[in-house]
Amino acid sequence: MDETLTSWVAVPDDSDFSIHNLPFGIFSVDGGKKKVGVAIGDKILDLSAVAALGYFEDLDIPNEVFSKSFLNDFISLGKPITTKVRLWIQELLSDRNSSGKDSRWKDSRRKDSLSKSSPLSQHSAALVPQSEANMHLPIRIGDYTDFYSSIEHATNVGKMFRDPENALLPNWKHIPVGYHGRASSIVVSGRPVHRPKGQVMYPDAKTPVFEASSKVDFELEMGFIIGKNTQLGESVATKDAEDYIFGKVLVNDWSARDIQKWEYVPLGPFLGKSFATSISLWVVTLEALEPFRVKGPNQDPPILPYLEYQGLKNYDINLQIGIKPEKGEESIVSRSNFKYMYWNMAQQIAHHTSNGCNLNVGDLMASGTISGKNPDSYGSMLELAWGGQKPVQLTNGEQRTFIEDHDTVSLRGFCKKEGIRVGFGEVSAKLMPATT
Repeated sequence: MDETLTSWVAVPDDSDFSIHNLPFGIFSVDGGKKKVGVAIGDKILDLSAVAALGYFEDLDIPNEVFSKSFLNDFISLGKPITTKVRLWIQELLSDRNSSGKDSRWKDSRRKDSLSKSSPLSQHSAALVPQSEANMHLPIRIGDYTDFYSSIEHATNVGKMFRDPENALLPNWKHIPVGYHGRASSIVVSGRPVHRPKGQVMYPDAKTPVFEASSKVDFELEMGFIIGKNTQLGESVATKDAEDYIFGKVLVNDWSARDIQKWEYVPLGPFLGKSFATSISLWVVTLEALEPFRVKGPNQDPPILPYLEYQGLKNYDINLQIGIKPEKGEESIVSRSNFKYMYWNMAQQIAHHTSNGCNLNVGDLMASGTISGKNPDSYGSMLELAWGGQKPVQLTNGEQRTFIEDHDTVSLRGFCKKEGIRVGFGEVSAKLMPATT
């Protein structure tokens, strides 16, 4: 981690999008074509413009890959190429390349006047203010799997709805539990979500009613994007699993707890989950997160050999949840961390593919709700308000047990170490009334 690396693009100290990050996303301007961009400070580097200027010529990448509506084609180039592109962008944005005096990039690039006298900093059109851009779903998501990998969250839920002395189900410490979610209702940050309708069974009632959910909840999660295909019948070992991860996003797995409670036996989540899942705008590469690896929790009892792993597989990512009523300021209701996850991403991939299920570029895998050890680090309203028994106090004096119409929920995440910050921005959405 080069602590001295700085960019000629002005980047505030508290920006998630430092030169150490450089996440990828899809943007457009004034209703124009969607394109691939990289976030740097409050700007977007238009990679289609960079490619047109010839800066990627020696990397032997087709320019059209940067003019696509999704990142899938770029990701499909493979990690050796995508990593090289990110490092090359980092070099082009470095302040040592702002004047054309440094030869590290120009000596290995085109030998014409462009590389001799035209550093990227002289091409202002390649930089677009984020405030002027429209952001889009970064990935064409074919399949979506949601795991259940926080022991704190699973324990809390077990205490509320099962035996407090035996909160975890017998299989929980042996397999990374997950279910197949609905990819079509995954939406990008900023898009409103409508309160869902469904069957609800009230206490002591004999038959359910069909109505709008009164218990809409968020779930603080992180997701990872699959960056490499596997074949049907192929399994991925934990030692190879990270080769199949392109990067990570923030995920809000919206939930309707009353609908979910009635429908989840015997097959698990369905309409209580599938009405919407929100993800953040930018995909942070696994390489950018490398300095923030940490040891995960001790796994006891011992796990089966195919889930064993070596090295540091958890990540120290600070997370927070904000709720903003329509008339009022935002209240931060929870601060948590991704490092608490009991089952890590390598284990999730190994288990997901252990039966031969194939992976495709662009698949989204979500962590499940991320809760910490303390009540102020829980990752859902279900836990924060403890099933409605302990209402959460907001800054404006209002209380919440679940999310109300016109509330905006924002999840944020960032890593920070030795003065270097790598962040995800936010995933934010307003809950709108149910449709008629």
